[in-house]
Amino acid sequence: MTQAASSVLFQLDQARNIVLTSPSVYPQVVPGVIGVVGGNATLELRRWGADFLAETFASPVLPAEEKQKLSLAALDTLRAYLNRKEERGEEEDGQVIKSTVQCAASVYPLVFRHTVAEKGGDAESWAKMATIKSAILRRMDSASAGVRICCVKFVARVVQVQTPGLISDPRRPEQNEISLALVPRDHPVIPPSNLEAEASGLLDRLLGVLQDNLTDALVVTATLNSLATLVHRRASVSNKVLTTILNFNPLALAGTGRMDGKDRVAIRSMARTTISFLLNVLKRNPQHPFAGRLQQRTEQLRRHLTEVFVEGREGKRKEPDEPTDGLDDSKRRRIDTEAAHGATPVQQHPYQQQTPQQQQQSQLSLQQSYPPLPPGPVTVAQLFTLSQDPNAAGFHVASIPQQIVSQLVPPLLQSIDPQRFEGAINAVRSRFLNLASSQQPPSALDAAHAANGQMSSAVGGDDDEDDYDPSSPAAFPGSQEAQFLNQLDQMAPEGEDEALAIGPFVLPPPPPLSEEERREYEVVAQERIFSQLAKLDGVKSNRSSATGNLVPGL
Repeated sequence: MTQAASSVLFQLDQARNIVLTSPSVYPQVVPGVIGVVGGNATLELRRWGADFLAETFASPVLPAEEKQKLSLAALDTLRAYLNRKEERGEEEDGQVIKSTVQCAASVYPLVFRHTVAEKGGDAESWAKMATIKSAILRRMDSASAGVRICCVKFVARVVQVQTPGLISDPRRPEQNEISLALVPRDHPVIPPSNLEAEASGLLDRLLGVLQDNLTDALVVTATLNSLATLVHRRASVSNKVLTTILNFNPLALAGTGRMDGKDRVAIRSMARTTISFLLNVLKRNPQHPFAGRLQQRTEQLRRHLTEVFVEGREGKRKEPDEPTDGLDDSKRRRIDTEAAHGATPVQQHPYQQQTPQQQQQSQLSLQQSYPPLPPGPVTVAQLFTLSQDPNAAGFHVASIPQQIVSQLVPPLLQSIDPQRFEGAINAVRSRFLNLASSQQPPSALDAAHAANGQMSSAVGGDDDEDDYDPSSPAAFPGSQEAQFLNQLDQMAPEGEDEALAIGPFVLPPPPPLSEEERREYEVVAQERIFSQLAKLDGVKSNRSSATGNLVPGL
């Protein structure tokens, strides 16, 4: 790049920054930029110019009226970019072609509306646009993948413009969507019948990409994305597009033979894009006539995609050439036969193969490794705690959901070493027996029996009688152990006494009575007292009258 070209690019970047900051100066800047980056400019200037024009006509801040005026001035530059090889015999640059095709996709609706709005028709501008369209269509099948993707977008825009759309307000054609419905039937430059026939042919060509490019995931994905806009905005062609996509099989490449990594990526990309397309259509219109087929096809593609990459031949790990366990086939068959009739030594745990003396010594060594109980009274948790880790001892098992516990306990029990498990059980049993053999304080029941015995002896019972007491601890050798178990059962759960304890409850004092309330309560009390006296007087009079009637009869 020469110093002059670098200076020009620096000035062009400054002009671009100005229009991005103040979009109102686009009409003054764009014509000057077009004169600098025309078809005769160097490659660096043409690249910059193609990118700038594509950005300008795709900008949402530039009004549509201004875009339509500027589009007419950019047609010659776009045509020169596309026909440089035919006119000058020079090799075309892929970056320039891609930006030019993208710019043409934005300019085509603007030139179409300008041609429709002109009463006599602007035949010259439409002829330039037709030349640009022909140059783009020639590259659709033979160019590189990046250029073909841009060509697919341009063809979809042409089909959308040359297909009838909705007219929201016939009195304001400038505010309606650009479509074939704006063109009068007797238009001298663009007859509607010719445009509609061309759009139908381009749509068939666009749909043919889905059948002819099973290995080119980029082009297929770009086609699906472009067809999504047509299905959404053009109801007249939506059924045709949906029928083709429902018959499209993005997994066809999986049945051609062994796939490499590139093929798997292509299949996954095309399948997921197809699923997204169908779900998007179903989401926009749940009452669509093809709703049932769309849902069925979506589920079918998901299932087939899973089968190809998970359950299929490509998804499985390759089998090793040698056995992983070091056994040949004959040895493996003999072991399998023995396992069918019972447990084999290979399946038994090493602890199960020890002699009883070895097992007893192992259990004694394990019991000695557990810490002893602290002196004084102990809790149930301390009795069963064998771990010296304070974090494990203080962990509350109730914090784990019951469902998770039911899933974890069975495999944990199966993985426990039988030797360590029996050693832990024996350690807890030893602790329990030591606590039971220690002297326990007399219970209230024992004190009551002792008091009853003293009273009976004081009354003068016979000393020679049998002093057998069924409730006495000496009557049964294991009574002390039973009493200890009963005391453990009657103990409150640890950690819950403080949470569940009920504190003292005191009723609040009654509010003071006013003078009027006191008088009312006094009247009520007097009425109750005198009413009771009246009832008593009535009972006495009834009794006296009854007695007087009985005396004469005697």
